[in-house]
Amino acid sequence: MRKANDLLVQYATYHRDRRNIATHFVGIPLIVFAVGVLLARPELGTGTLALTPAWIAWGLATLWYLTRGQLAVGIAVSLLNALLLALGHTLAGGSVAQWLGWGIGSFLLGWLIQFVGHYYEGRKPAFVDDLSGLLIGPMFVAAELLFAMGYCRQLLSDIERRAGPTVLRDLHSPA
Repeated sequence: MRKANDLLVQYATYHRDRRNIATHFVGIPLIVFAVGVLLARPELGTGTLALTPAWIAWGLATLWYLTRGQLAVGIAVSLLNALLLALGHTLAGGSVAQWLGWGIGSFLLGWLIQFVGHYYEGRKPAFVDDLSGLLIGPMFVAAELLFAMGYCRQLLSDIERRAGPTVLRDLHSPA
């Protein structure tokens, strides 16, 4: 049960190029949105209180995020994920082709954007070495959003002290 600081530092070591971080602001939300679309079926119940696999996964992930020791980040990532899943659910009610088209299309586009970012980084995605990176990615984006808004300065300082500052990597030099 590692703490958010350690998880975010480990993830940040794979994400120091600002262009890579910027692609994560698009790619990761697209992937979470896609998961919301794809896991919106089947529904247990009807209407706004319908329970889906997406909401079960969200509940479990939220418990995990809220117990990592950074409550503001845990709340932020949980709210952002809930918004993306809710948006994804709105597209899951169409035909099977629409449901799969939106879900798979958004998923693949999100990963394509991620891999473009990692080209700039010169490193493979973090999840290749540790599957928990799939949960940490949305937390990283939420933390970066909080940092950009001036919140969680101590966490940002800890990440930069341990993982280094963000940079614009020279693409003509090896990583």
